Amino acid sequence: MLFKYDVIIIGGGHAGCEAAAASANMGAKTCLITMDMNKIGQMSCNPAIGGIAKGQIVREIDALGGQMARVTDKTAIQFRMINIGKGPAVWSPRAQCDRGKFIWEWRTVLDSTPNLDIWQDQADELLVENGEAVGVSTIWGVEFRAKSVIVTAGTFLNGLMHVGRKMVEGGRCAEPAVHNFTESINRLGITSARMKTGTPVRIDKRSVHFEDMEEQKGDVDFHQFSYFGEHRILKQLPCWTTYTNKEVHETLKKGLADSPLFNGQIQSTGPRYCPSIETKLVTFPDKEQHPLFLEPEGEDTNEMYLNGFSSSMPMDVQLDAIHKIHAFRDVKIYRPGYAIEYDYFDPTQLKHTLESKKVPGLFFAGQVNGTTGYEEAGGQGTVAGINAAIRCGGGESLIMQRDESYIGVLIDDLTTKGVDEPYRMFTSRAEYRILLRQDDADARLTEKAFELGIAKRDRYDWWLEKKEAVNKLINFCKETPIKAQEINSQLEAIGTTPLRAGCKLIDLIARPHISLSNLSEIIPSLKEAINSPENRKEEIVEAAEIKMKYQGYIEREKIVADKMHRLENIKIKGHFKYSELHEISTEGRQKLERIEPETLAQASRIPGVSPSDINVLLVLLGR
Repeated sequence: MLFKYDVIIIGGGHAGCEAAAASANMGAKTCLITMDMNKIGQMSCNPAIGGIAKGQIVREIDALGGQMARVTDKTAIQFRMINIGKGPAVWSPRAQCDRGKFIWEWRTVLDSTPNLDIWQDQADELLVENGEAVGVSTIWGVEFRAKSVIVTAGTFLNGLMHVGRKMVEGGRCAEPAVHNFTESINRLGITSARMKTGTPVRIDKRSVHFEDMEEQKGDVDFHQFSYFGEHRILKQLPCWTTYTNKEVHETLKKGLADSPLFNGQIQSTGPRYCPSIETKLVTFPDKEQHPLFLEPEGEDTNEMYLNGFSSSMPMDVQLDAIHKIHAFRDVKIYRPGYAIEYDYFDPTQLKHTLESKKVPGLFFAGQVNGTTGYEEAGGQGTVAGINAAIRCGGGESLIMQRDESYIGVLIDDLTTKGVDEPYRMFTSRAEYRILLRQDDADARLTEKAFELGIAKRDRYDWWLEKKEAVNKLINFCKETPIKAQEINSQLEAIGTTPLRAGCKLIDLIARPHISLSNLSEIIPSLKEAINSPENRKEEIVEAAEIKMKYQGYIEREKIVADKMHRLENIKIKGHFKYSELHEISTEGRQKLERIEPETLAQASRIPGVSPSDINVLLVLLGR
């Protein structure tokens, strides 16, 4: 075997899998190095994909030719569209997956990907020559050479797990930590720090009193994650909801002295938006209950995941507290919850391509950049894999703007603002979220992916077919006249104001209580137009209706985004010695010098750089 590649990926988690698939599909000779080939794509925490804003990222990965959405559809045991009662800007798909089948589906994808090898081993040291990353050596003494190296090591770098006062080294339960590798990167001048995350107990469903819980079924409609391929293959299972109570809280409070989060044992920062149950008690002392969600881990397993009960409390405290919940009074567990500390690297040391500013050829993606979540990791892995392959073969790098994708927002936030806690994506982080809906990721990104070569012809043709059908339906609504006397009685029957005069069909669709579905029941020609595309009819109707209903909002947001693009087009990297610019604030100078923004727009988003600092830069550029 020749251990020489274009791209090497270190770590077989969600970032690593997407990076490997993207790089190989771009035509780069690629090798994925992972510690355990039987745990590729392992869902270390909740076996679920998607959720608020995260679901949009997965659809963007899919539109870019990535694999997470298709793997999810093939292994989903429950699917739900969250926030469906709100506007479409915040609709977010989420699926519960079969943990074991998810791993093997990913393995099948990677095993069948041309240009991709897999090697089971552990990275020990990054190899650098003339200041550039050129490969990696492993603990078994194998030396790999490559033009680009992508680090996607997740929580394994100097990983340390906590259950009460007990500490065990490991990247996750029953798997070893990676030592030396962080230090080999630190020697290059790249700084690292520590973060924390956690996971709850796993419960044996045979010991649960389901009659004391509320059942939560999944959706049965047309929605799925991927724009391409089949869905609902596996048996669909319910989730269950219950609550903590005062007795639970009292039991947990008695154990706080032995909690590593509060006794000084853990110094690092955990995820604000996915707190442990003990953190909830301290942060919200007046709350008498907290919701819990019991979720299946697979079609055939008895193991269940207790969402909302992440903890690193002593094992006996966790068990005593859970037994105080009525539905879990007789519960048995497979293993306790635990916290894990791990190394990450300051993401402001990266370009928007996710390549290191200090070491050319070295890329970082996933939790090593200070993020949390499979979806955020997968999005970064896709971008890193594409750009690492482009670096080997030449071409223009993939850099997505904030009005183009949630992945673009994510990467810009990381590289511009940095992190002081594990970063999780929310719709509120995107200022152009009406442009970044889950229904239109293919419209935003598939053509770009096809031009790059990562989205193949069949996927591109699939998108063109949908695009044509959506435009045809919208044009029909623009051109079809409606007479008031022919439709007013039906409009009143469905609870909307009658027309005073005739109008075009598209003007009716803008009304809040009107949909293409209910209009088609009273307008035969519309029913015929809706039913004409037999393939993906519901998806096409939904996409067309959203574009028509929210046309004004969409156009307004595009105008705002276009104004910001003017600043995005003003390149400033290399134009200034910020330490000598005494016209701007001290904090502004320090932040600009550290981040080295590419554009004036990026500079404007750096915390501590004021609008007056930006005005000074504009004046100096004018000179």
